[in-house]
Amino acid sequence: MSAPRDIHAYLDELEDIPGTRVFTAARARQGYQLNQFAMSPMKAKNRERWKAGERAYLDEWKLSEEQKQALLDRDYNRLLDLGGNIYFLAKVFSTDGKSFLQAVSTMSGMSLEDYSAMMIAGGRSPEGQRSKKEQK
Repeated sequence: MSAPRDIHAYLDELEDIPGTRVFTAARARQGYQLNQFAMSPMKAKNRERWKAGERAYLDEWKLSEEQKQALLDRDYNRLLDLGGNIYFLAKVFSTDGKSFLQAVSTMSGMSLEDYSAMMIAGGRSPEGQRSKKEQK
């Protein structure tokens, strides 16, 4: 029988993947209110209120100031860091009239055309940097 794995060490390893944010239980707890907010634009009346005054609408939610600012900035990577789930955040960029592809291309730092071409060609190569620890 093998020794039990240290769950904290395992979770730390997930944070070492370059360009990836794994939606862990800790992120889910951190982003609970953020993700509840992100679901609100599913209702037309909420979309209208959000579009009429984003800051005022955000102030109705129990969000951290950092989460509010990331939403106002449409900084999707920061929102993921702050506990956002990409499938919930899709409601935000959909409300802005952006497709999933358009929003995710902004997160990659690539143009829409370059990102789309990369994905059509099979995505990013698994070769190369596999750990943040490898960064120089």
